[in-house]
Amino acid sequence: MLDPIKTTRRAFLSKTGIGLGSLALSQLLPTSQTNATTEKITGQVASSIQHFVPKAKRIIYLFQSGGPSQIDLFDYKPLLNQKQAEELPDSVRRGQRLTGMSANQATLPLAGTAFKFKQHGKSGAWISDLLPHTAEIADELCFIKSMHTEAINHDPAITFFQTGSQISGRPSMGAWISYGLGSMNKNLPDFCVLVTKDKGGQPLYSRLWGSGFLPSKFQGIQFRSGRDPVLYLTNPDGVSPACRRLMLDRLHDLHQLQYDREVDPEIQTRMAQYEMAYRMQTSVPEVMDLSGEPDYIFDMYGSDSRTPGTFAANCLLARRLAERDVRFIQLYHQGWDQHGGLPNAIRQQCKETDQASAALVSDLKQRGMLEDTLVIWGGEFGRTSYCQGKLTNTDYGRDHHPRCFTVWLAGGGIKPGTTYGETDPYGYNIAQNPVHVYDFQATLLHLLGIDHEQMTFKYQGRHFRLTDVHGNLVHDILA
Repeated sequence: MLDPIKTTRRAFLSKTGIGLGSLALSQLLPTSQTNATTEKITGQVASSIQHFVPKAKRIIYLFQSGGPSQIDLFDYKPLLNQKQAEELPDSVRRGQRLTGMSANQATLPLAGTAFKFKQHGKSGAWISDLLPHTAEIADELCFIKSMHTEAINHDPAITFFQTGSQISGRPSMGAWISYGLGSMNKNLPDFCVLVTKDKGGQPLYSRLWGSGFLPSKFQGIQFRSGRDPVLYLTNPDGVSPACRRLMLDRLHDLHQLQYDREVDPEIQTRMAQYEMAYRMQTSVPEVMDLSGEPDYIFDMYGSDSRTPGTFAANCLLARRLAERDVRFIQLYHQGWDQHGGLPNAIRQQCKETDQASAALVSDLKQRGMLEDTLVIWGGEFGRTSYCQGKLTNTDYGRDHHPRCFTVWLAGGGIKPGTTYGETDPYGYNIAQNPVHVYDFQATLLHLLGIDHEQMTFKYQGRHFRLTDVHGNLVHDILA
């Protein structure tokens, strides 16, 4: 008989055969792990996650936080230089909203780029002289020049790209993919995050790689430079591996007793995370140790690759994580928010990122990994073709521009040497083949073998998905 004082609501429901943990279990486990007992108890099973043969096994996402200027990097607009300092025509602006940073400017003078553009490769892709290394791999890349978003400020815009919502609280893309596809390596997390050290700019929050309402085991794990690459992973002084193992075994027994009583799937998640941390005590130092990499690899990625925590070093680590079959590897590089002083600032940003980004693509290709690894480069929005602040012959700034911007992709089922989408001569509006954030997300999932409309998670009575109720495949960029 149940003790009315000691029995919790969850325990009561569990003992009556409809425990809340049982109801959540089918959502927690991929189809391959869901058994007949679960189906009998809950009346539901998780949807079939991998819906067709994937083109990509993993993703490396080189996120450029702050909004790189497509006008100065990829979207060649000679008209802007011809019309330097002229007012942005009303017929081009079309009454579109501006940020509070330039809405009160008396004028919106057009600003051409300070940098030279050339066509590269057999594809003839237009690339700025700021990116000589990217230019060398032009025929490996697919440029989408017609990306657009509704988000006009940094935090909602980056949150939108990573979670499918401008409002925080939803699972991140990496968490969705981890939930949907599961692990390919039992000794490393499915979802790893690397942030360039000592970079200023727009802040990055851990919720960008969080699991939201998905079980916490699917959240991203941040790797850092320094003595402890993953916080709280190493044993304290005086605690041997044998002692740690014994402690975990006894903790497992206690958790199992709690789970048998409450049937709460988060208890199983906690147990799994403890075990993963134990295995990571060996696997993380091994993957972080670059001493075995030959000199020519460091030369390929650039001199910064020898300095832990730099973007170049993180690109090299991303390749090492990909070799060990980590599903989703997210890099963040801040500093692209250039409202003023753009020519000097963007030159430094490209110096930090260009060589390593191109080296990552080349390195994956020479190892036979590019065909099943999707590499993405891009930010949360673009920059305006008009100048924010004072325009001079040598200096200018650009405000946020969500209406059109450029990202590039390589490998993983993407058609190489292509350019998709087009902007108007002012680089202000999309002229052809728009690609929304939801379309972008749907296409990434497709390349992983996932139908974005079918991978859902029931939360608070509603079936959620990464693309919400939107998203169309961009078929023309698929190989």
